[in-house]
Amino acid sequence: MSVGFIGAGQLACALARGFTAAGILSAHKIIASSPEMDLPTVSALRKMGVNLTRSNKETVRHSDVLFLAVKPHIIPFILDEIGADVQARHIVVSCAAGVTISSVEKKLMAFQPAPKVIRCMTNTPVVVREGATVYATGTHALVEDGQLLEQLMSSVGFCTEVEEDLIDAVTGLSGSGPAYGAAKMLLDSEQHPGQLKDNVCSPGGATIHALHFLESGGFRSLLINAVEASCIRTRELQSMADQEKISPAALKKTLLDRVKLESPTVTTLTPTSSGKLLTRSPVPGGKKD
Repeated sequence: MSVGFIGAGQLACALARGFTAAGILSAHKIIASSPEMDLPTVSALRKMGVNLTRSNKETVRHSDVLFLAVKPHIIPFILDEIGADVQARHIVVSCAAGVTISSVEKKLMAFQPAPKVIRCMTNTPVVVREGATVYATGTHALVEDGQLLEQLMSSVGFCTEVEEDLIDAVTGLSGSGPAYGAAKMLLDSEQHPGQLKDNVCSPGGATIHALHFLESGGFRSLLINAVEASCIRTRELQSMADQEKISPAALKKTLLDRVKLESPTVTTLTPTSSGKLLTRSPVPGGKKD
C-alpha cells in the first residue's frame, strides 16, 4: 500500500510523521505534492525520506490511498485536475473542512462511474500518535475501504466511523481543538505552544475563526461559542466550495479581513470590599480596563 498527499502542509507532514513513527508505513511508500518546494513542511517531509513532487498527477499515479490535504476552496480545482487519473483502486480521502462527500463524488463521477470517496476529519496530535479522527464513507466506498483508512488512522490515535452530518461538530471541537492546547504535543515537541496553535490555523479557516472568539474575551465564557463558530464556519466553507466562487489566487488574502466579528459581551462578577458582587463587561477587543 502506498499513500499520497495532495498538499504538503501541516496536515500532510503530521500524518506522514505519525505513520512512519507508528511503523505502519515506510517513508518511501509516501508521496506528497506541492507547487512550492521551499516550505518548512516540505523540508521536514524531505528529511523524513518522503517522495516529493510538484505534480499532483504524479502523486495520484503513485498512490493507493490519496489524501486531499489542501484548503477547502482548492478542492474543486484539484479534482478537475486529477479526476482523469483517479482509478478504481484509489481511495480518495478528503480532509478539507466543510467539503461534503457528495461534492467530491460529483466531480469525480465526470471521469469514472463509481469513485471511492471518504470524508475524514483529524487533527495535528497525530504527529505524536495522539490524534482524534472521525470519518464517513461515500456511496461507492466499500466496507474494507473504511477499514483500511481506520487501520491507518488508528495507528496515530483514536479513530471511529460516524455519520457525515456529525463531522462539522467534530471539526469545531477536535479538529480545531489542538489550538486550544494539547499537553502531549507540548511535552513531546520542541516548538513553542504558540507555534503549535498556529500550526492548525489556516487563514480564513475554521480554527482561526474560533480563536478570534477566544481572544475577544475570557476563555471560559467563550469556549462554547468558539466551538459553535468553528462549526458554522465549516458549513460556510462547504457552501463556498460547492459554489466554486473562490479562485486559488484569492486564497492568499485572509478572509478575516472581510469577516469582522463583533466582540460578544461577557459579564463577569467582581467582589467588592463589602463582599457584594458587582457586574462588569470587558472592553471591546478583550483588553482590560
